[in-house]
Amino acid sequence: MVSTDLPRPLTSVLAMAEMELRRLRHDPLEIVTRAVQPVLWVAVFGTVMARVRAFPSVGDYVTFIAPGVVMQSATFIALAYGIMLVFERESGILKKLLAAPIPRYAVVLGRSLAGGLRASTQYVIVLAAAAIVGARISSNPVDLVVGWLTVLYLSMGFTAVSIVIASTMKTRERFMGIVGAISMPLFFASNALYPIDIMPEVIKILAVVNPLTYTIDILRKVLIYCRYDVALDIASLIAFNAISVALALKLLNRIIE
Repeated sequence: MVSTDLPRPLTSVLAMAEMELRRLRHDPLEIVTRAVQPVLWVAVFGTVMARVRAFPSVGDYVTFIAPGVVMQSATFIALAYGIMLVFERESGILKKLLAAPIPRYAVVLGRSLAGGLRASTQYVIVLAAAAIVGARISSNPVDLVVGWLTVLYLSMGFTAVSIVIASTMKTRERFMGIVGAISMPLFFASNALYPIDIMPEVIKILAVVNPLTYTIDILRKVLIYCRYDVALDIASLIAFNAISVALALKLLNRIIE
């Protein structure tokens, strides 16, 4: 239960996050079913590619791709969160929410946090699956918590992007089509499955401006090498989230037009 002693905007943000946690608690099967595809990426694709030694320079391939697969799954869930807003617009719920006496930025931040929490559930499931098939992931609780916070933070940014998409899409079908067209190119044009230095020059450029690249870099350093030289990566994520939230706030009114 969110405390009423907190400032109203913060209470609103935390209330939306709490509502999302209640949804997950009442429908845990959704978390498991969404994890099937990323688990297959690690358990099947990862082990097969490791056996044929497709990328000898990365060492243990299952360990190498585990952070990337976590982010692929989390990113898709975060981007898909906006379909809920499309449904709420159609049912009139969103119009009532936006008419409530709370700042619009609290609505954006609250929904972004809720979507980030939903997406970050994949972190535990995918890493557990990777560990079962032999990935060497740090067992240090500090490293694991930092990794989870990293996934949560970027997922908040991508949830804000989903709000932007929902603000311009009038139907759920069109929304999911755009999400599918964005999520997989983001995944493949990053360092999730292969090191950047072997990419064609055009893909390298895309990888450099891809926020997934910096998030995966943080996860690899923290969870695999137990290193924290991630200042540039963190700065990149802060910039991405700031731009995403600003755009979502600017376009939020369009979602009820």
